[in-house]
Amino acid sequence: MKLLALETSTEALSVALSIDGEVRERFELAPRRHAELALPWADELLAQAGVKRSQLDAIAVGRGPGAFTGVRLGIALAQGIALALDRPVVPVSTLAALAMRAVVPGTQSRILAAIDARMGEVYAAAYETTADGLRALSSEVVTAPDAVELPDANDGWTGVGTGFDAGEGALRRRLGARFATIDAVQLPHAADVARLATVAFARGEAVAAEKVEPAYLRNNVALTIAEQQALRDSRK
Repeated sequence: MKLLALETSTEALSVALSIDGEVRERFELAPRRHAELALPWADELLAQAGVKRSQLDAIAVGRGPGAFTGVRLGIALAQGIALALDRPVVPVSTLAALAMRAVVPGTQSRILAAIDARMGEVYAAAYETTADGLRALSSEVVTAPDAVELPDANDGWTGVGTGFDAGEGALRRRLGARFATIDAVQLPHAADVARLATVAFARGEAVAAEKVEPAYLRNNVALTIAEQQALRDSRK
């Protein structure tokens, strides 16, 4: 199977190509350059592998949650490529892709993935490892970092993502004792989008390009200056 994956939901940009399970990726912190770099990187990976776009079986994309413009761009790029090739799209949770950064092969673990959502909030979801990837233990939420809940009372969790340092580390301070390890610098990678998408594709979870739905989580993707100040005041 040949699958091209895009992840543009955070300040990091990454593009990956999976060929029969072998994954090549280009990843870089590239704020405000996602639209400029994504397609050239995709063409570069394809050329290096000697694969034509027409040989791709599917396009995968991190569907959020994340930055509104980044999520929107990733979906648009994936849809554009898929429609041009008449190929399906495999949407993958950006939080699940982030959780994959904490997976240690051959071990079982419970992982909380959290991304700094700005405006005093984080995106978060809990997962456990399975034989072929991850299983969600909670729904995806956007909430204040000190309001994040773990879905069980067990300790020994693994934490991953920038949400652990958001709000002056409120999530880490509140729940840190429940975690065996926390990596607060990791960002989601297209390589993990590709790995999760390969499993999802085999389960029949690919969809037509026009049916891909972004996960914004926020009802309002931007707050007015007055709303931002009211939010800060309410949390003092």
